[in-house]
Amino acid sequence: MRIIGRRSAAAVAVLAVAGSTAAAGRVPDPYAAPGPLPGLTAGTLTARYAAVHDQIETARTTAERAHDGGRARALARFLSPGRSFLSFDARGSGRAVEVLGDLARADRVAVVVPGADGLLTNFDSWKWAGGGARSLAERARQEAPGTRLAVIAWLGYASPSTLSADILTDGRARPAATALRGLVTDVHRLNARAGIALLCHSYGSVVCGRAGKAGPLPVDEVALFGSPGTTADSARQIFPSAQVWAGRSHADWTRFLPHARLFGVGFGRDPLSPAFGARRFDAGGGQHSAYLKPDSTPLANLTRIALHQDAEVTHG
Repeated sequence: MRIIGRRSAAAVAVLAVAGSTAAAGRVPDPYAAPGPLPGLTAGTLTARYAAVHDQIETARTTAERAHDGGRARALARFLSPGRSFLSFDARGSGRAVEVLGDLARADRVAVVVPGADGLLTNFDSWKWAGGGARSLAERARQEAPGTRLAVIAWLGYASPSTLSADILTDGRARPAATALRGLVTDVHRLNARAGIALLCHSYGSVVCGRAGKAGPLPVDEVALFGSPGTTADSARQIFPSAQVWAGRSHADWTRFLPHARLFGVGFGRDPLSPAFGARRFDAGGGQHSAYLKPDSTPLANLTRIALHQDAEVTHG
C-alpha cells in the first residue's frame, strides 16, 4: 500500500508541474467573452439560436485572423445550415451546447454530458459530444420514428485534459455541475411535458454525480458509462427519483481504476458495483471512447435509455 501511495503521489506531482509549466507558457487568448443571450423560452428560442450563431461567426473570423486553422474549420462546420446552438464560448478549450431536434415540442430530451479532452475541434466526432449526440439522434429515428426526441450535446464546461492533475479530482466537475443543473432546469421550464435523460460519459459522470448531489433534478433516466465514479456511494444518493444505469465496455481502461476517494483525489465507489444500486446495461466490447459509435451495442442501449424504453435495454 505504501508503494502504491508513493507512486500515486509522484504521478500527481508530475502532472501538477506539467500543468504549471503549460500555464507559464500560455499566450493571450484572442477570443472575446460571449455576450448576453435571450432567455431560454419557447418564444425566444429562435432568437437565442440566431444570437449564438452570430457569436460563432465572430469567433470564426477571429480564428482566421489568428491563423487558428483547426478552430476556424470546426467553427465553419458549426455554421452549417440547420445547426442550432444554445450557447458558445470560444475562449480556452471552448464550450458549445448544440440542440438536435425541436426542444420546445419534444416528448423526450437527452443530454449528452462528455468527459475529458472535449474541445471545439473534436466536438463533431462521434467520440465526443456533438458527433455522439448526432449518432444518438439518428439511432432514435431508427428505433422509435414516432417519438419526438431532442438531443443536447453539452460541452458546457471546461473539460479537463487526461494529461493534467485536474482529471484526478472533482475540481472541474463542481462548477460544471452548477452549469448542468441550470441547463436542465431551463429545459424543464421550457418544456415541462418532456422527460429528461442524462447520458454521462467518463468524467462527465463525475459532473452528473455532483449535479445530483446538489439537489433534486427533473430527470427520469441517468446513464453512467465508462465512469471512474461519481463521488457518491449510491445511485439513490444522487438521483433518488430517476432510473440510474451503469455500463462499461470490456475493453475500457476504467475497469483498472481503483475506486476510492482520499483527500479529494479519486471518485469513490464503482457505479457498476452491486452496492451502488444502478441497473447494468450491455456496453459491448469497445474502447473507452466508443460508446456512441454508430451501429454499436452501447449506442443502441443508450438510445433506449434516452427514449425511456427500459424494457428494451439489454443487460450486461
